[in-house]
Amino acid sequence: MSDTPLVRIKRLYPDRDQDIALPRYMSAHAAGMDLCAAIEEDLVLASGRIALVPTGFAMALPNGYEAQVRPRSGLAIRHGVTVVNAPGTIDSDYRGEVKVGLINLSDQVYTIRRGERIAQMVVQQVCQARVRVVTELNETERSSGGFGSTGV
Repeated sequence: MSDTPLVRIKRLYPDRDQDIALPRYMSAHAAGMDLCAAIEEDLVLASGRIALVPTGFAMALPNGYEAQVRPRSGLAIRHGVTVVNAPGTIDSDYRGEVKVGLINLSDQVYTIRRGERIAQMVVQQVCQARVRVVTELNETERSSGGFGSTGV
């Protein structure tokens, strides 16, 4: 499709990481591309531990787009391993290695293995809003009610 954004991917360590899959959709209608761990040896993630896991690639997103790094549901539900800053945002002007901040929320140790699918990346169109300082805001039915004010 011509309106589909093109994401340019650069493998940072081509000799070392040929066995690491680049971001890819795992089904025809998947919203997110899976990201894989480009670690050289197993990474033991103890309960409560946070680790920044490299993916071995950098990318160039088109202007007006971002990539959101989100948890993989199976990893989160089965093992309590999730993205610590979910969703993490990658801006279109970032050119460094994509890394995933994972946290182990379970009470069990989890071992991340080389090439394991650790997160998913969703590419989204964004806009930059204009900001205007005003002295008053219009009232709404909800108004300043928050944190459960609309019901359970």
